[in-house]
Amino acid sequence: MPAKAKNSKSDFISHGMVAQNRRAGFDYFIEETFTAGLELTGTEVKSLRQGHANINDAYGIEKNGELFISNMFIAEYANKGYESHSEKRDRKLLLKKKEINGIISELSRKGSTLVALKLYFDDHGRAKLLIGLGRGKKNYDKRETIKERDWSRDKQRIMINSKY
Repeated sequence: MPAKAKNSKSDFISHGMVAQNRRAGFDYFIEETFTAGLELTGTEVKSLRQGHANINDAYGIEKNGELFISNMFIAEYANKGYESHSEKRDRKLLLKKKEINGIISELSRKGSTLVALKLYFDDHGRAKLLIGLGRGKKNYDKRETIKERDWSRDKQRIMINSKY
């Protein structure tokens, strides 16, 4: 029986989630979300298809009227040949001009930031990034979030254990 190839077709992600930023909801009040395309190189797409990405520290920046995602990690592709990519380079976000202008005006306000929430492949096989426009939470806000989460968990337990 032949051994399974290391990178068989079934190992690649054709559609679905690649990476998720779970801390974003804890660290930020997400006010609005947008779905953006990404300008990627071939080796970046191949690396994403293998699931080698991290968006936990990724944030959006504005340069010359365009939006970029900075600090998003996409690992180097193993079978790269002569061509490769920088793992943490700024990648251009593909959005409509109206959305870009709205986001840039929101980012100019104090305390606003653009955070990466989810990186996935859509049904057509295109890499998409769900970004959120949010404000940072203070420590007391984070404690309140923890209290609410614990209370809802306890409430569920009480409802399950009580007999009507």
